[in-house]
Amino acid sequence: MLKRESDAETAWKCGADLVVRNLEAHGVQQVFGIPGAKVDRVFDSLVDSSIETVVVRHEANAAFMAAAVGRLTGKAGVALVTSGPGVSNLTTGLVTATSEGDAMVAIGGAVPLDDRLKQVHQTMDSVSLFKPITKFSAEVVTSTSISEVLSNAFRAAECPRPGAAFVSLPMDIVNAPATGDVLTNLPSPEFGPAAADSIRAAAELLKEARTPVLLLGMLASAPENAEAVRNFIEKTGVAAVGTFQAAGAVGVAQFGKFAGRVGLWNNQPGDRLLDQADVVVTIGYNPVEYEPPKWNKHVRRTLIHVDAVPADVDRYYRPEVELVGNIAKTLDLLASEAGALSCSPEANGILVTLATARPELANRSAALGGSPIHPLRIVRELQDVVGPDTTMCVDMGSFHIWIARYLYSFRARQLLITNGQQTMGVALPWAIAASLVRPGEKVISVSGDGSFMQSSMELETAVRLKANIVHVIWVDNMYNMVEIQEVQKYKRRSGVEFGPIDFKAYAQSFGAAGFAVESAEQLRSVLREAMAVEGPAVVAIPVDYSHNPALMAPLTAGRLV
Repeated sequence: MLKRESDAETAWKCGADLVVRNLEAHGVQQVFGIPGAKVDRVFDSLVDSSIETVVVRHEANAAFMAAAVGRLTGKAGVALVTSGPGVSNLTTGLVTATSEGDAMVAIGGAVPLDDRLKQVHQTMDSVSLFKPITKFSAEVVTSTSISEVLSNAFRAAECPRPGAAFVSLPMDIVNAPATGDVLTNLPSPEFGPAAADSIRAAAELLKEARTPVLLLGMLASAPENAEAVRNFIEKTGVAAVGTFQAAGAVGVAQFGKFAGRVGLWNNQPGDRLLDQADVVVTIGYNPVEYEPPKWNKHVRRTLIHVDAVPADVDRYYRPEVELVGNIAKTLDLLASEAGALSCSPEANGILVTLATARPELANRSAALGGSPIHPLRIVRELQDVVGPDTTMCVDMGSFHIWIARYLYSFRARQLLITNGQQTMGVALPWAIAASLVRPGEKVISVSGDGSFMQSSMELETAVRLKANIVHVIWVDNMYNMVEIQEVQKYKRRSGVEFGPIDFKAYAQSFGAAGFAVESAEQLRSVLREAMAVEGPAVVAIPVDYSHNPALMAPLTAGRLV
C-alpha cells in the first residue's frame, strides 16, 4: 500500500486496497462471499486487513448472512461475490433484505469497463438488475469515486429504513493503481422526533379514542425503538399487537397488554383487538408485513403512522396523521402528550381471555405425545430452551406460523423471522451470522426439510467456523405450507411431495453433531443434548401437520388454536 498521509489524495497499490480500507472505516467485521477472477484482488486485499473473510457455499447465503448482521447490529453487513452468476445469485438475498428492513451492502465484480457493452464472458448490467430491489445500485467507473460510491451505499443501506445496496466493481478498477481518500468521519444523520404540531394532533386523536391499539411492525423491534414501545405502553396503558417481524418489541412487563402476533390469515386474538380499535397507531410498520386490506378492510378506523419514512399509502392505509422522524423520540413525546388512554370493555375482555388461555395452551401442549409430533409440543419444548441469552432464526414454512403465533420472545431482535418475501432457506445462514455477531450466545435455527435443503450446504461453513448453533428440522417430506393452501382451495395437493433424507447422517457427514427424534417423549432430552454441543448440531423431528387447517380456521371463544 503506497500510502502517504500528507498527500491531498492518497495513492494506493490497487483499487482493491482502497475498497478494503473503506470497509474497515465503516466498521465491517466480516465479509461473506465467494471469489472469482473479476474480484479476487479484493479478496487478496482482505488478507492484509482486520476483516474476517467468511467463504460460503452459495452467493445467496452470503447475502442472507450479511443481512442478518444488519438486522442484529443496525450496521450494514457485506457480501462480496464475483461477476455474472456470482452477482445474479445475490438477487433473492437482496430483495429479501430490502423487504425486511435489513441493512446490507453487496459488492459484485464486473468485467473491465471497456468490455461492459460487449458480449464477453460474464457481461451483465448488474446495476440495472438490482435497481428495482435495492435502495442504491451503482457502478464504480473511476478509482477516485470508490470511496464516494461505497460511502453512499452504506448510508443508503443503513437509514432511515434499512435495506440492501449494491456496488459493481469492474475488474480494471480494482486491479489498477488508485488514488483517493477514505471517506471517514461521516456520522449518520441524527433524526429528531416528528413535528410537534403533528404529535399534538395525534395525541388528541388518542385521547378521544374509545379503543386505541398499537400495531407494531419491523422497526418497532429495533432495540432503541422497542424500549420506547415498552415505555409507551407503560405510560398510556394502550394495548398492542405485532407483526411477525416485530417479535421482541414487547417485554415481559407489558405482556398482559399484548394480544399476540398477526399475519397471513385474519383469525387471531390480535385481529379481534384490531377490529375493536377506533384508532390504530402503526409503529415502524411496512405493509409488506401484513397487508392493510386484511386488517383494515372496512377502512373505518383512524390511523396514525409512526415511522422513519412517510407512509406507503393505498386505499386501505390512509393515515390521519403521519409522525415521521426518530421513532423512539417520537413515541416518548407522544406518550407524554397523550397520557393515560382508555380501553373499551370489549378490548379488555380479549386481553383477560388471553391471560387465561396462554397458560392453558402451554399445559395442553406439554402433554401432547406420540409420533409424529404435534407442532405445539415442538414449540413448547423450543420455548423452554430459548433463554434470554439465546437467538432464534426461523425459516419459511408451516412451522413458521406455529412459532410466530405461539413462541414468545421478550428481547429485541432475539427472534428473526422472514416475512416480507417469505424466503425459504434463510434460517441457517442467519444463524451462522448470528453466531459471529453474538459469539457468547447459543443460536437456534429452525426450518422444514424443504427449506433446509435450500441452504444446507452451509453446514460445512458452520462446521468450519465452529458456529455454536442448533439447527432444528421439522420433517414431513413435503412443502407443507403450499400443501395446506392447495387443499383449502382445490381439495387436493400438487407438486409438493419429495423424498426422505437421513438428516442425522447428513449432518454427521459435514462434521456436525446429528440427532434424530423418534417420539414426543424423546424431544426434551434430545434438544437439551443438542444444546450442550459446542459447535453445530442438527436435530430432525418428525412433525404431524394434520392439525394445520386450524391455522386458517376461525378461533372458538377462549381458545388460541
